[in-house]
Amino acid sequence: MKAILKRELSSYFNSAIAYVVMAMFFGFSGWFFVGTCFMGNTSSLAPTFSNIFVIIVFITPIISMKTFSEEKRQRTDQALLTSPSSLFDIVMGKFLGAFILYAICCMIFFVYGFVIMMFTTADWAVIICTVIGLLLLGGALIAIDVFISALTESQLIAAIIGMAVGLITYMMSSISSMINIDWVTSVLNSISFTAYYSNFTYGMLDLTGVVFFLSVIALFVFFTIRVFEKKRWS
Repeated sequence: MKAILKRELSSYFNSAIAYVVMAMFFGFSGWFFVGTCFMGNTSSLAPTFSNIFVIIVFITPIISMKTFSEEKRQRTDQALLTSPSSLFDIVMGKFLGAFILYAICCMIFFVYGFVIMMFTTADWAVIICTVIGLLLLGGALIAIDVFISALTESQLIAAIIGMAVGLITYMMSSISSMINIDWVTSVLNSISFTAYYSNFTYGMLDLTGVVFFLSVIALFVFFTIRVFEKKRWS
């Protein structure tokens, strides 16, 4: 797993992907931060954390689109599948490579916390809890996007489908409010990424949310392994 993780991280930072992703994330989060905290004269990062969800929906597919699509396009996936590494190590190495790049982006919120401390008291409980929520949310979306990448050899298709799925997860609460069928609404609310993430933005370390996001990660890592397990035996 270490070799695959190292190779994956190197591929990000030896190309423009890591720098484009970080520039986008830092740029938009900084814009939200300045617009809400400085222009709005408040020390609360809640609006920034709320708005950043939309950016994450577009960032995570860009990070994950090449994980397996590029391997399939270059026909190097067969060499990967016949390597001594287990399928779990291969998938987790790819997933962790994408997740670490995303986690680096999320660390900018600690910088914003220190900036706030220069003027007033920062609510570190909210900042820390929300960053944990951001990591879990991003991890779940990355796991989904890695699975999508495993299904196609086109990075563009993987990115577009990943963004579409991300938008659906973002709009799940809005969709459920427009449906008047109780059991459908209940199901949609129970899988709403926004609802679980919102609890973290209030400074609550929601264990239900932690379990939900970790379950999504585990489920889609398992699905990705199954995709290549089927391909290996065929």
